[in-house]
Amino acid sequence: MGCFCHLLSSQQNREGQPEAGEANQAMDVYTVKVEGERPAQGDKPSAGPVYRCVYAKDGLLEVPQSLHSPWEFFSQSVKRNPNNPMLGRRDVVDGKVGPYVWKTYQEVYEEVIRIGAAIRACGVNPGGRCGIYGSNCPEWIITMEACNSHGIYYVPLYDTLGANAVEFIINHAEVSIAFVQENKMDSMLSCLSNCTQYLRIIVSFGKVTSTQKKEAEAVGITCYSWEEFLSQGNPSYKLPPKGKGDICTIMYTSGTTGDPKGVLLTNEAVMSEVLSIEHLLQETDKVVTEQDRYFSFLPLAHIFDQIIETYCIYKGASVGFFRGDVRFLVEDIQALKPTIFCGVPRVFDRIYTGINGKILSGGALKKKLFQFAYDHKLKNMKKGFKQDEASPFFDKLVFNKIKEGLGGQVRIMLSGAAPLPQHVEEFLRVTSCSILLQGYGLTESSAGCFTSIANEFSMMGTVGVPVTTIEARLESVPEMEYDALADVPRGEICLRGKTLFSGYYKRQDLTEDVLVDGWFHTGDIGEWLPNGAMKIIDRKKNIFKLSQGEYIAIESIESKYGRCPLVTSVWVYGNSFESFLVAVVVPERKAIEDWAAVAAEKGDFETHCKSPKARKYILDELNKVGQAHQLRGFEMLRAVHLEPVPFDIERELITPTFKLKRPQLLKYYKDTIEQLYREAKEPKN
Repeated sequence: MGCFCHLLSSQQNREGQPEAGEANQAMDVYTVKVEGERPAQGDKPSAGPVYRCVYAKDGLLEVPQSLHSPWEFFSQSVKRNPNNPMLGRRDVVDGKVGPYVWKTYQEVYEEVIRIGAAIRACGVNPGGRCGIYGSNCPEWIITMEACNSHGIYYVPLYDTLGANAVEFIINHAEVSIAFVQENKMDSMLSCLSNCTQYLRIIVSFGKVTSTQKKEAEAVGITCYSWEEFLSQGNPSYKLPPKGKGDICTIMYTSGTTGDPKGVLLTNEAVMSEVLSIEHLLQETDKVVTEQDRYFSFLPLAHIFDQIIETYCIYKGASVGFFRGDVRFLVEDIQALKPTIFCGVPRVFDRIYTGINGKILSGGALKKKLFQFAYDHKLKNMKKGFKQDEASPFFDKLVFNKIKEGLGGQVRIMLSGAAPLPQHVEEFLRVTSCSILLQGYGLTESSAGCFTSIANEFSMMGTVGVPVTTIEARLESVPEMEYDALADVPRGEICLRGKTLFSGYYKRQDLTEDVLVDGWFHTGDIGEWLPNGAMKIIDRKKNIFKLSQGEYIAIESIESKYGRCPLVTSVWVYGNSFESFLVAVVVPERKAIEDWAAVAAEKGDFETHCKSPKARKYILDELNKVGQAHQLRGFEMLRAVHLEPVPFDIERELITPTFKLKRPQLLKYYKDTIEQLYREAKEPKN
């Protein structure tokens, strides 16, 4: 590809970009300007130019007039590939796990039609609300497609947020029928007494006990097993017409504060996102086909996995589900041998750590060979070679063993939900024998609104360029000293286009806060790079002043401390009544145990975490990392608490996408934080 147009001056080198002399070709530029900059006016901050992906330079991608809803993605795939495996899972019999067992597109279609007819027979009409509560499985997708077939809004109920959130969503979205995983039935029944205003029917993905039926009937709700419900409807029930502007789903975001927000996504938004994935793969790599297999384990209640599975269904590919237990992920992957693998940074970081550990534990000769092969392939990729052309010899000799760790056939890996550490991204790009795409998106943008380009190494450490259904610009944030019109443009990422949400359900106030003059304000701070790629550098909302008046951008600080190899998680805390920062840190078990061995400290991991010596050791190491990344004096930590138990969803300390829930963390560690401040203020002898 040639150089299309220059987005920005490329005089200065950026982190993650090839150094001068590494590549002999001109840097490709993947965005085009479509509108000029907007200087500050009155109380409105300045905004930079509007850009599109170069593949949408003549206009944003349009959904064909022949398509009206995602239902047609599925029904047309059934016509093209009726006998292709569609949904698969591993059956467990007498404690033994078997191979993947598949339902074909035609078999799934017939079940979808029966479930859809049964929903209508219960009085749920187009525009009605159907909840789906449970882990990824064929029944989840069958229910979703049944809703799509009749224009019923499907509403994912968060499998990981507990009964209170489920209760809130059922009542807020006015859910009248809910499909529930068999092992979630008791959890569902526990909140039924508070959900009777709208909810009338519960359908289990599996069986229902007589006790569960009686418990539901006691509050006026009818309970069915999956098979019982299948027999309730007439398969010849006529499907209603559907429109692009109709709501497809109300998807609640987990949020880090307050109640979940119901994001309204239309049929057009969902279809546009799927078609944009196809468009970009057509332009830059190989599109997904009916021969591909996708491994489904990221929560279907979230937009990321839902869009990817909808894309796979649109292409007639196969979707294999994990068995619901993360402890057996590797076993399920080896059984499925997927060609497409999506993960979040925490998953990829664990893959990296596991592989790196094996390399380091090998002999000196193996380590030397690996490093030579790694450096050779990395150098060629920086020169512009595609990953599969950079070193075929070492791919077969050295890196094939790493490829086998994900089943041996993965050709596309996608990372989303949070920034992928650059060292992990580089490692996987070189060693996985697969393309690795990192993207950025929100529920409000129907998942990905930016994505890196396949085999474009200069996008390392970025989230890539706008997808072909979105336009983007930066808006200045003066209070954080980010200027969208500076030589290095930085500011809040703002979006407009085909895949944006229609608003927050029943929350016009929140909608108006983020949708201004047709632009969605994401709250994330980005920086345009010379090749048109976007780099996420900060978060707008998580800023506050210390007592001395200094602004603190807490997520940026945490990301720097998070690079310390001795810790797995860091929650930094400060407020406007204090002049310094403290932190709760989850240390790496091996790092603490290694320290204890050298320091001749006795006890187990939990005991070491309470040790003042261990706390000082970790504090000093964190501050060394902070200094190395130019953190200012008031951004340095004065005290830390070592937490042996990782932050988890069960205690509501993180969201399902592993973002820190700051109010909940403060509530949980309130006494600890107060103690840290007392300790830090005590006079030192």
